[in-house]
Amino acid sequence: MTIERVVGIDYGTKRVGLAKSDPMGLFAQPVGTFTPTEALDVLSSMGEEDTIRLVVIGWPLEEDGSHGKMTKLVIEYMNRIRKRLPGIEIVRRDERYTSERAKELIRSSERPSMRKTGRGRIDTAAAGIILQEYLDDHPPS
Repeated sequence: MTIERVVGIDYGTKRVGLAKSDPMGLFAQPVGTFTPTEALDVLSSMGEEDTIRLVVIGWPLEEDGSHGKMTKLVIEYMNRIRKRLPGIEIVRRDERYTSERAKELIRSSERPSMRKTGRGRIDTAAAGIILQEYLDDHPPS
């Protein structure tokens, strides 16, 4: 049986955080943090295991809502995803403040071992926040 997943991406020039939906499309689950090229490989293998229905990528708007240098880099990365996974719909989601929110979530964890806020953990958590907000706004029908 093929499972349809929605994938969340927090893009960075050095690290890319990935999250995927559960099979019912209700909850974001962490996948990990990878280099941009490794993340494309992970997306490809995820697409072989399950069907990726949609990719939600963080859209790095400036504080005032304008586009900056990072939005151009995200567009380039979206094009790389499209080449690797042709036909997959990609939607952009405002990612302002997701890293700060991810740090707070990690710090507030009840388990001391989970309170470490290394960059990789933050990027994965930010991808989860981007994806969870999308899933909350678009519940399965």
